[in-house]
Amino acid sequence: MSESIEDTQPVKTNKKTSRKRLFITILGFILILALGAFGGYNSGIGIRKSAEATQIGQALGEQFELGAIALAEGRYDHARQHFEFIVQHEPTYPGAAEAMAQAILGMTFTATPTITPSPTLTPTPDLRGAEAIINNAQQLINTGDWTNALAALDQLRKEAPDYRTAEVDGMYYFALRYNGADKIAKLGDLEGGIYFLTLAERFGPLDSTANNLRANARLYITGATFWEINWEQAVNYFGQLAAFAPNVWDAASNMTAGERYRIALMRYGDERFLADDFCGAYAQYSNALAYGGLDETATKYSYEAYDICYPATATPEPAPIPTDTPVPSP
Repeated sequence: MSESIEDTQPVKTNKKTSRKRLFITILGFILILALGAFGGYNSGIGIRKSAEATQIGQALGEQFELGAIALAEGRYDHARQHFEFIVQHEPTYPGAAEAMAQAILGMTFTATPTITPSPTLTPTPDLRGAEAIINNAQQLINTGDWTNALAALDQLRKEAPDYRTAEVDGMYYFALRYNGADKIAKLGDLEGGIYFLTLAERFGPLDSTANNLRANARLYITGATFWEINWEQAVNYFGQLAAFAPNVWDAASNMTAGERYRIALMRYGDERFLADDFCGAYAQYSNALAYGGLDETATKYSYEAYDICYPATATPEPAPIPTDTPVPSP
């Protein structure tokens, strides 16, 4: 009887050990599954964020491509919409701001006049009329009446297209060049000035003064496309003009580049202040003061930003001077 008990005891011990090992194995397997699921979750989040960024980049790239096609085909309004979408979502997207400005210019001038129409010649043309027209055109150029001078040259080209062509081309260049320059510098008609300077360039290369006027006008127009939309970019473009051509102005707004820069600095400063970037806001207000005073809002924010960015430090109290100084004994 005792032998039977001793024989069965090891069997019970082995069963308990096997159950414990089985429990540990199952627990380890569950733990491995849990860790794998957690890692997969984090990996999925990273993949999703990367996919979202890729989709946004692809969308902006597609908009830029569509805008470029529309711009090349002369569909300027469609091009402007595509580039405006890009600028609103990614203001620093390469080439978007410049392309939008080109589209806006194209919307203003969609038709290019024909300077040299197809001639209808007679076997023995009477050039006495042509001589009178060219003399009249020269007089108009001498007095600076560019509009009527160009009208006279157009009439001459229509009636006698082969008459003194080299001289007439030179008169065209002169009238177009100075008409464009006057529109930008004197009349504030930036789009019109760019247009006539570009026409003048068909007859010969522009001089540096005319080129600079056209470049400044284009820079002003580009900056104006960001007005009240992106003050940081407006500060960027008008800041460039304010540094070397602050008097470039636009008749539609009756504001110079320097004035635009001052206002853009204040509004961008307001944005930085409301975003709790007080030192950045104060820097914008300080720059604006170089071009004139601050308005009421900018003045208020400027004082508050200065107090926060440059807090006053306490002045230490001077050490008290003793009133009763002991006199040493002789």
